[in-house]
Amino acid sequence: MTTINVMSGTLGDIFWDLAPWITYEPGYDLGCSIYVANPGDTEKEYTLMARLSSEGTVISEEVLPVFGYTWFKVAPGDFVRLRGALRFDESDSELAILLVERETEEVTDSVVTLLVSPASAGVLPPTWPGGTSIAGFDWSSLLYMMFPVMMLGTVVAAAKPKENEREPVPAAVTEERKLLPEGRQEDAR
Repeated sequence: MTTINVMSGTLGDIFWDLAPWITYEPGYDLGCSIYVANPGDTEKEYTLMARLSSEGTVISEEVLPVFGYTWFKVAPGDFVRLRGALRFDESDSELAILLVERETEEVTDSVVTLLVSPASAGVLPPTWPGGTSIAGFDWSSLLYMMFPVMMLGTVVAAAKPKENEREPVPAAVTEERKLLPEGRQEDAR
């Protein structure tokens, strides 16, 4: 299992817009935005590696080309946003994108998500590799149980008199109306 190091890359950081687990059908594109930041004071070159593994066994590992090149540069104190799509032939596995710095050729940071097949998507949250399985729950049954209660609440609320409504004032209680004096009128000469 790939360890997650949040903001630990001293030579570079990587972030993305994918959730910790997503439903993924093998063979389809998985669109995402990846952000690579250079916290240093000199320009750095990086490469991205995609590693797919299941229960600790690496299924595939490949370099992700950026604009057709293996290595790409990031200015000091800056970041780049990379938009693209990934496609895999496997699901129910862990996807890790590793950020490798060129000078040291070491993984400086990584991001990880769990790819869950639609057949397993009923599991909330999904089981992590090596964990115990949790049976799925049909959330629609909870909605069907709560619907009569919500309807009863709506009926009771509609039957209550509104607090801000005023009762009609009897005619005997009305006050005498005072007329305002006429305003100044100027002669039109």
